[in-house]
Amino acid sequence: MLFDSHTHLNNDTITPEEREALIVDIEASDLSYVMDVGFDLASSMQAAEDAERNPWCYAAVGVHPHDTDDMDEDILALIKGLAAKDKVMAIGEIGLDYHYDFSSREAQKHWFRRQIQLANALKMPIIIHSREADEDTMNILKEEGAFSKERQSWFPKRKGPDGEELPDSRVLIHCFSSSREIARQYVKLGATIGICGPITYKNNRRGKEVVMDTPIEFLTVETDAPYLTPEPFRGRKNKAPYVEYTARKIAELKEMEYEKVAEITCENAKKFFNIF
Repeated sequence: MLFDSHTHLNNDTITPEEREALIVDIEASDLSYVMDVGFDLASSMQAAEDAERNPWCYAAVGVHPHDTDDMDEDILALIKGLAAKDKVMAIGEIGLDYHYDFSSREAQKHWFRRQIQLANALKMPIIIHSREADEDTMNILKEEGAFSKERQSWFPKRKGPDGEELPDSRVLIHCFSSSREIARQYVKLGATIGICGPITYKNNRRGKEVVMDTPIEFLTVETDAPYLTPEPFRGRKNKAPYVEYTARKIAELKEMEYEKVAEITCENAKKFFNIF
């Protein structure tokens, strides 16, 4: 039982033939679910189509910070329309990327806010992309009510490591690459931390610290395929079944059974996306 909580069957570098081959690979693997995540209007439409076609596939829709220079209210309205489809479970991936700055920071911030506002209006989970933008990402999420008591009231509480009930803001920090101190802040705010392939890299000390420090109840596993391929396949194009290697590394770091990590992270993702 595995849930790849962030993949891109919808990626525009994947041909229709490659998508069909990926579907065959997924159905032959131990994956029970994948979340096909939009990054612009076209990929959001493709994700919704993939979810309609495949029983194990669900979709998120949104516009990545790279593409916000080209975004407008008409596109936001179309994203809202896609979000109404039965198997579209979240708004994302949205956020800030100050590493590449493919879109202006002003546009990134504006459309990040507008898409958080959309998620709040629809009472939907949010998938966050944040790269070299820790402070602004967290501040905007707070300012737009992503961690508010009102938002937390829309979702069932989650069980903490001691069995206590804790608030759940339904905010997933995808491919978390920041420090354990920032991860702790997000956990206190009721966010979920997404762990992907780089956790398997030998020199990724900071990522390993995050995994060891964060309670498993706040983790999901993901690939971000076709990017961020884990060991032992690094250098090749990533694909959803490789999420197994991320789960196995978490099990090693936390000194847990792999099957238990797979089960818990799958249940975490199902609850996060309201999949029952």
